[in-house]
Amino acid sequence: MSGSHGQKRIVVAIDGPAGAGKSTVAREVARALGYVIVDTGALYRGVALIARERNVPWTDGAALGPLAESLALELRAAPDGSARLYIDGRDRADDIRSQAISMGASDVSKHAEVRAALLGLQRHLGRSGGVVLEGRDIGTVVFPNAEAKVFLTASSPARAGRRVADLRSRGVEADYDTTLAEVEARDAQDSGRAIAPLRPAEGAVIVDSTELSFDEVVARVVEIARAAMV
Repeated sequence: MSGSHGQKRIVVAIDGPAGAGKSTVAREVARALGYVIVDTGALYRGVALIARERNVPWTDGAALGPLAESLALELRAAPDGSARLYIDGRDRADDIRSQAISMGASDVSKHAEVRAALLGLQRHLGRSGGVVLEGRDIGTVVFPNAEAKVFLTASSPARAGRRVADLRSRGVEADYDTTLAEVEARDAQDSGRAIAPLRPAEGAVIVDSTELSFDEVVARVVEIARAAMV
């Protein structure tokens, strides 16, 4: 499928550790390209949220798989270009953004049963191209043949600092040392898991945003994507 200017409408896969700014970067990249944003991490957060509400342990893969299968998960575009998660018709986008649910998402995503339940949905959302997907295994597992693959990262102190600034901007108290410890714990958990560990995909371009401005990161990813459309 080609765009109005003869360019292919491709899959742009953005992976990377927690706090690297994947969601905001992906949103702006999608806007620049005229693409749709698919926040796959929100899907895992949604499973973690409902599991907690229904008292299903995040360690119980046998129970989490059927739970994930049973949920009607939908990503709807918000006016600002972001994707909001609806679960069984209810907007839960704000409920999934706590640090506890972030860690829960990492826990539930360890289970092959959960990953299998969500894999088909993710591929369905990106099947026609013209999409930007962000997560932790988009280029390695979900779309290994994506035309543009980016591994977006930054130092853990930089990611912790950004997380604290974001929380404080929303009126939430946040301690830097505690947040840094949480970021590093999440990194260790995501990188060390047996199922789909966090790592750059084959052929991915690594973009380290530690010393880059937000606009510079977006411009770099857009450049990578446009080069892959030719």
